[in-house]
Amino acid sequence: MTRILIAPDSFKDALPAVEVSQAIARGWQMARPADELVVLPLADGGEGTLEVLTLQSDGHFEKVEVNDPLFRPVEGRLGLSGDGHTAFVEMAQAAGIQLLARAERNCLYTTTFGVGELILGALERGARRILLGIGSSATNDAGIGMASALGYRFLDERDEELRPVGENLGRIRQIDDSQLRFDPAELEVTVLCDVDNPLFGPRGAAHTYARQKGATEEGVLLLDAGLESFSTVLKGHFGRDFSQVPGAGAAGGMGAGALAFLGAVLRPGIQTVMELTGFDARLEQADLVITGEGKVDEQTLYGKLILGITRKAAARQIPVLAFCGTLEATPAQIQAIGLQAAFSLLTRPCTLEEAIAATADQLEQLAFNVARCWNPPGSY
Repeated sequence: MTRILIAPDSFKDALPAVEVSQAIARGWQMARPADELVVLPLADGGEGTLEVLTLQSDGHFEKVEVNDPLFRPVEGRLGLSGDGHTAFVEMAQAAGIQLLARAERNCLYTTTFGVGELILGALERGARRILLGIGSSATNDAGIGMASALGYRFLDERDEELRPVGENLGRIRQIDDSQLRFDPAELEVTVLCDVDNPLFGPRGAAHTYARQKGATEEGVLLLDAGLESFSTVLKGHFGRDFSQVPGAGAAGGMGAGALAFLGAVLRPGIQTVMELTGFDARLEQADLVITGEGKVDEQTLYGKLILGITRKAAARQIPVLAFCGTLEATPAQIQAIGLQAAFSLLTRPCTLEEAIAATADQLEQLAFNVARCWNPPGSY
């Protein structure tokens, strides 16, 4: 009997990690019914983290009416742990780029206000510890939208309150915290973040991410200047320079905003999710790991979930297979990632929409075919 640990990420826009895991398990079980399967869906701190961490804690989901990145009402979700003390919040639920049509995306005008509303929703339900995943954002407002929902006010040179969007960062001269709706001293916030970008500059939030959120070249320069100006205001108010903390520029500066307004700590998302799901203990018992995500490419070499898994598995000489929608990694890159092999789901020419719709069935079929060929090391 072979012990298989099935530990994939979500396939973005196609299937959450829980359903990816289940589809792989179904296919493998059909081919090798005697194998022992352990299903452990994972996430890297971005999209899907909410579901993974809520389920692993025997928790439940709550719906919260929030504002989307353009201040329109939308229904968001947060997770509460089984004991009710911890809330799992995903920035993407309220400020995610997937909430906007392509023509609506421009991070000069988007806000994280809804993220603050999610945090208030968690506090109203009794949570005092929050794990905040900040991936897949449509924003570049350094968290001022989130802070506004929590009671902070951002004033210009005439002491007039500014709309909390990215284009106004450079106009902020003063922060008013006299009307806060929470006590930062009673809240413990951990931000899951796997990038190390500073707040501004060539590697900062605007230059690195704003273009993919709809900003023009002129907009990128305006946002970067705004972030630099705002960092001075933050330092004057809080007495600390947050701008160069690794991860300050994550999610359009939400890293810095969470540090300043929430008193948060930044932790690696992949590492934290693995700790909370008990990944190491499950790995110790495994003979093979099957992981996966939407795309395996050169970027997988630079900190994605799969790399975190292969590093841990290599130390125990456990082989790892990866399933993906798009496979762009070369054989040399697959070896460098630490994978035994990588497989694409695609079996025929099709549109993106057709591929997304068939993801579960294709995962099941791929798992079946790979399982039929799999021979545990030493059994040849």
